Amino acid sequence: MAWLLRDGEVLASLEVCDTAGARARGLLGRDGVEGAVLIRPALSVHTFGMRFPIDVAYCDHDLVVVRTATMARNRIGRPVLRSRSVVEAEAGSFARWGLEVGHRLEVR
Repeated sequence: MAWLLRDGEVLASLEVCDTAGARARGLLGRDGVEGAVLIRPALSVHTFGMRFPIDVAYCDHDLVVVRTATMARNRIGRPVLRSRSVVEAEAGSFARWGLEVGHRLEVR
């Protein structure tokens, strides 16, 4: 298990999905998520098959947040061309964490 950090502060536990199977599965079929999921590589996401709305942070190659969105179930997100990975968490998590565009994230 990894940790998601910002400026040395732990935001959440983190599941890293960096294989084809893990990326395809993501949060599908789950009733919730403890912490967050990092999917890489990824330019966009969808919420078909998800049971809850999610917060999505699109990150560049340095894990700097370039866009955030809250997605309802059964939606397709637009590709973010600068994105190389995405962080997904239950809707409302980013507000609790104070996560915003421009923040640099770290995985440990």
